[in-house]
Amino acid sequence: MSPITLLSFLVGYFAVLIIISHFTSKGSSDNSTFFIANRNSKWYFVAFGMIGTALSGVTFISVPGAVEKSSFSYFQFVLGNAVGFILIAKVLLPLFYRIHLISIYTYLEKRLGFWSYKSGAMIFLVSRTIGSSFRLYLVAIVLQKFIFDAWNVPFWVTIVICLTLIWLYTHKGGLKTIIITDTLQTVFLLSSVVLSIWFLSKSMNLSLGQAFETIKHSSYSKMFFWEDFMGSKYHFLKQFFGGVFVTLAMTGLDQDLMQKNLSCKNIGEAQKNMLTFTGVFVVINIFFLSVGALLYEYATVKGINVHALQTPDHLFPEIALNYLSTFPAIIFMLGLTAATFATTDSALTALTTSFCVDFLGFDKKENKDDRKLIRTRHQVHFVFSFVILMVILVFKIINNDSVVNSIFKAAGYTYGPLLGLFFFGMATKRLVRDKLVPFICLASPLITFVIDMHSFAWTGYTLGFELIVLNGLITYLLLLFTSKKGEIRKYNASAEVGYQQTEF
Repeated sequence: MSPITLLSFLVGYFAVLIIISHFTSKGSSDNSTFFIANRNSKWYFVAFGMIGTALSGVTFISVPGAVEKSSFSYFQFVLGNAVGFILIAKVLLPLFYRIHLISIYTYLEKRLGFWSYKSGAMIFLVSRTIGSSFRLYLVAIVLQKFIFDAWNVPFWVTIVICLTLIWLYTHKGGLKTIIITDTLQTVFLLSSVVLSIWFLSKSMNLSLGQAFETIKHSSYSKMFFWEDFMGSKYHFLKQFFGGVFVTLAMTGLDQDLMQKNLSCKNIGEAQKNMLTFTGVFVVINIFFLSVGALLYEYATVKGINVHALQTPDHLFPEIALNYLSTFPAIIFMLGLTAATFATTDSALTALTTSFCVDFLGFDKKENKDDRKLIRTRHQVHFVFSFVILMVILVFKIINNDSVVNSIFKAAGYTYGPLLGLFFFGMATKRLVRDKLVPFICLASPLITFVIDMHSFAWTGYTLGFELIVLNGLITYLLLLFTSKKGEIRKYNASAEVGYQQTEF
């Protein structure tokens, strides 16, 4: 497929998003619209749009690409994700709604203290910036290879183009715009994965029924792994419990995805959103794994040397853009673009929200919508776009692994302390030594790193996705050992500024 055709598609795609942004932010680009969509989001729009945000280009490319090495073991992780989502709906959402949060890290200030609050918010900023950069990097290398290399455009220019387009349709409407655009992008994403299965099946002269039989009987379809608990990172218990805690940390304690839930009218609608989203999330991941199996079967039939690819992440784009016809190629680009940019636009909005509320104190300003604050919000939004650009360029230099593994590995180190902080606050009545908390949040990942590097040599045990559990546990224990007895304050939503139902 020609680069000019792909570029034309990309330009048209973003033109649609910018038009949507124009109408959703028209006459309403204040901070209330940007941060919480005026607390008036429809739960079904939020649930559907969250699918695209949660899956991202990582699921779209890396999960199918990893099937050769790990078969369908990723589904064990997905089942853990589902349990994590249910716990978020039943435990975390009621807490956040009861105390009327804008930024979920405000909870840490009231329960643990000022430095705990700032530590939690900073962990999110670092974690989400790294995670979002990894995800955008994934789609950028595809755009670079199949579009911009044809004109010798430098990689950094490709990233700038992507971030500029995202900034254009998010900087005014914020969350209100994103809920609508993410809904549209999720439609594109789901359509793309279903149609990809159909196109691959057709190209191998298989009906859909025959295609699923091929997947079922292939060497890639093994889903549950019970062998070698100590040495294998694919063991069911490691994957499942890793999935539970990664979800609690990367979704339940992440301002990005929780911000959408907090924009619903009430807790009931927010819970319906999460539970509906959970069901769709599990099913769609089965489809992505199926795409992976079909891609490798297709490569075998067509004699494609998959091991000649630079990374398994290139398998899907290589086949879609170089071996299938024009229409399947466009469908692939549609799904990849929708998945990746639905994640990045949402992350930019959440990063801006957290910094403005948690570090600039927008929720404590008397006039929350004056022009100076809105101008400051625009500047913060721009700065985070630039930071993501820098992180992507560094990641391009050092990355030598599949992006999906890199993201969850990074999450284990960065989100672990956040998991420990919230769990300590909710599970105990002890008081932390607040000024020590930032040092604990730095020490815990370092200790985890040392254990990860030597665990197999010391014990014969290989850490997988459950690394985040270890990191959170170390944080919790350090907080516990340095804590003291005391009486924690009762949450009074009407009396405490941090828990007022603030209208920006």
